[in-house]
Parts: sequence; C-alpha cells; structure tokens
Amino acid sequence: MRLTFWLTAAAVAAVSALCACAPTVAPLATSAGPLPVAGYDWFLNEDPDEPRLSYGLAQSDDVPLSLMCAPGSGKIGLSLAADRTPQRRAVTLESGGDTETFPARIEPADMHDGVHLVATAPASHPVFQRFQRLGWLAVWNGDQRSMMAAQPGSQDRAARFLALCR
Repeated sequence: MRLTFWLTAAAVAAVSALCACAPTVAPLATSAGPLPVAGYDWFLNEDPDEPRLSYGLAQSDDVPLSLMCAPGSGKIGLSLAADRTPQRRAVTLESGGDTETFPARIEPADMHDGVHLVATAPASHPVFQRFQRLGWLAVWNGDQRSMMAAQPGSQDRAARFLALCR
C-alpha cells in the first residue's frame, strides 16, 4: 500500500514538473476589442436618404473610413481615405476575427490630398455582423492594421446604422 502511494505521488510530481515547463497557450481573443483612440469615434448621421457612419476625429476632416447606404438596400458603400493612389484596388476589413476584402475603385478626394477607395459590400456580411455586436472595425493595408474602435457609450451606433441599411 505504501509503495503505491509513493509511486502515485511521484507520478503526480513528475507530471506537474512537465506541465510547469510546457508553454501556456492563451485563448484566442476574437471578440475582445481594441482600445479606442482619444478623440476618434464612430459618428452616425441618420439622414433619411443616405445614413452614414463615419470613423474619425471629432469636428474635423480627418475621417479615414465612411460607411453609407440607401435605407433598406441591404448594401453598404465604403469610402476609405488614402494619401496616395494605392497599388491594390481593394478594401480589407476585419471585426472580431472575420476578415473580408472588397474590390474597390479609386476616386479623387474632395476634402484632403489623396484619393478614396470606394467599394460596395452586403450589409449581411459576417464582418458587419461582428461590427454590429462589437463596435469596432480594422482596416488592413498589406500587413498593417488600423484599428477603429468606438468610444464608451457609442458602441451601439454600428447596430443602429446597419438596421437602417437592411
């Protein structure tokens, strides 16, 4: 009986020692959002003809991304500001682990030097469904990711905008 106890205790000690040396794996955080950037937020214009949700700096022309739609259309227009003509004619968005690339055309910018990448996407796309729940989007440019997170208290603007577009 004593021998069994010591073997069991030794086995437990050996397994514990092995586990202590093994690397720990953090769970994937697909819904944890980024921290908001001071002054930047999602701003909703509930225009009855063309609702618009724009991410930018309050009270400025600094608006890197705008989403717009015709109410009830089920489609979202995307307008991504770029400093120069990009080599790739596409807009890649991410929210909570869902990522999609939408083909885009290039249009001259009205309010800044540069251009806009303009694309259309279905409002029902999983990226927008996640955005609706989480309140943040990321824009990918190659391997660079620009996070666009809602300030506390404004996370529901994405859901309100998408409800207008469906």
